[in-house]
Amino acid sequence: MMAPDINNDGVSSCGCKGIRRCLVCEKFKGKTQTETREPETVHHFLYDAETKLAVCKDGDGEGASFPFPGVFLWENFISEEEEKELIGSMDQDVWNPSQSGRRKQDYGPKVNFKKKKVRLANFNGLPGLSQKLVLRMQQEPNLQGFQPVEQCNLDYHPQRGSAIDSHLDDSWLWGERLVTVNMLSETVLTMSLEEGLPERGLVGGIHVAVRLPRRCLVALYGEARHRWKHAIHREDIQERRVCSTYRELSAEFLPAGRQAELGAKLLDIALTFRGTPV
Repeated sequence: MMAPDINNDGVSSCGCKGIRRCLVCEKFKGKTQTETREPETVHHFLYDAETKLAVCKDGDGEGASFPFPGVFLWENFISEEEEKELIGSMDQDVWNPSQSGRRKQDYGPKVNFKKKKVRLANFNGLPGLSQKLVLRMQQEPNLQGFQPVEQCNLDYHPQRGSAIDSHLDDSWLWGERLVTVNMLSETVLTMSLEEGLPERGLVGGIHVAVRLPRRCLVALYGEARHRWKHAIHREDIQERRVCSTYRELSAEFLPAGRQAELGAKLLDIALTFRGTPV
């Protein structure tokens, strides 16, 4: 049965914990401060996919632009027909409430990042429709050899106030490239650096807005993966948005790595493409 866009049973259907809030729980719990305060001064830039530069929104004088490596954008990665098929398939499965007004479907191992433990649990592979997408990814030089071991589908909706706070993805288990397919609507991925770029005369926080067109693929690697935090802000969700994020293994779980045996098992399961949400 197709899951509804909006949960209607109040706080019980909200997945927020701790300081996290969405529009559903704010009606009952009230608003709260964000986990980290923004720097007093924030410089705003736009990412130019053609020049691979972060360009100052005002475009005035010093600090007007700087190289912004580590972002790969592939517009029209999937077709309208593929998008319809993917969303239709996802909506046949249960969407589980998640933090900050999101809903999710996980295809991956059970992980305790604090204790650095991985369990196979009920993990039975990535979903079948992802197989052709992964093969397509691997044809791109920037994604050569990309073998995802985890897929997370996230559902955002403006009526839930969906968002995801600025964060860095784990790098103990997850490898160099984070790959996301953006569906149903365009949005903005906000990259942030709290300490600024003093070597370029930029003191204070820096935000770089990366526009994500509908049906595009975006990959983060290098500095954009390991130095710059990324977020989706509430105000940048104007319509329902669904994305699928794929993660590969870190060197520790690859051949010659300390946990290569476990990594091989995870990949063997993932790439059967017979998975159901766990």
